[in-house]
Amino acid sequence: MTSPQNDRVFITTSPQGLRYDLPPMRLWNKAKRLGIWNPGDIDFTQDIADWQQLNDDQREALARSSALFLAGEESVTLDLLPLILVIAREGRLEEEMYLTSFLWEEAKHVEGFRRFFDEVAQDHTDLARYHGPNYRHIFGEELPAAMNRLLTDNSPVAQVRASATYNLIVEGVLAETGYYGFERTLTQNHILPGMQQFIGLVKRDESRHIAFAVYFISRLMAEHGESVWTALQERMNELLPFTMGVVSDTYVTYQDGKMPFDLPHDEVLGYAMTQFQKRMSRIERARQQTLDEINSIANELDEQQA
Repeated sequence: MTSPQNDRVFITTSPQGLRYDLPPMRLWNKAKRLGIWNPGDIDFTQDIADWQQLNDDQREALARSSALFLAGEESVTLDLLPLILVIAREGRLEEEMYLTSFLWEEAKHVEGFRRFFDEVAQDHTDLARYHGPNYRHIFGEELPAAMNRLLTDNSPVAQVRASATYNLIVEGVLAETGYYGFERTLTQNHILPGMQQFIGLVKRDESRHIAFAVYFISRLMAEHGESVWTALQERMNELLPFTMGVVSDTYVTYQDGKMPFDLPHDEVLGYAMTQFQKRMSRIERARQQTLDEINSIANELDEQQA
């Protein structure tokens, strides 16, 4: 009897070959070109000196932000595999190829933030004290539940809920808002040049992740219709209060809500809300587009950002 494995068709040896024109392949090429950097090469020498000159409140504020990133990066590293598995089982090789860089980059981000605590802050305490209730809800419950659901439910609705949680909320709103706070604080105060470099590299990686999600969800919408858009709206609105709560949880720990480095609460909340609306608006434009149009527009945006 012939084994089913003997009938397996390999995409790369079929007449189809690889689709180099697809947006995931363009992101794959950008990842190979721009993602080759080593967190172990970041020079934290000046950061160590700067850290010693900060007051206790300033060090606490930077440690809090870094601890949110550190656990968040570990979480997205751990929780990505179900999405890769679904994509692989659907035979979407170009998307799977790009997602392999995704996982590698998330792991590098974990290493870099841990280096900050080991070498700059020299803090080996339990950093979970910085994780507020809204943060724990998103990273401890919503993210792993949405991603692990894909192990038993690979429906378009499950896929869009997973990507919305991982890419649009965690990366597209929370992380982007965190970068904004870091960059504004560090550049305006001319401190921690190593962290400035590191954050810039992480942000560049994550921009590719978000671009993939916009394409991925738009593709699902072109293939499966309004049910995907409805699922996206529902998921984003479910998570919005907790997302804004992560920002607010940070400020309530300070008297009168005033953080060190004078980063206004309203400014950061406004930035987060802008990121939320930007992601929704970009995907909503794809509702009336064909898959060919989505591929073309995604590639045009990629060329503009190259």
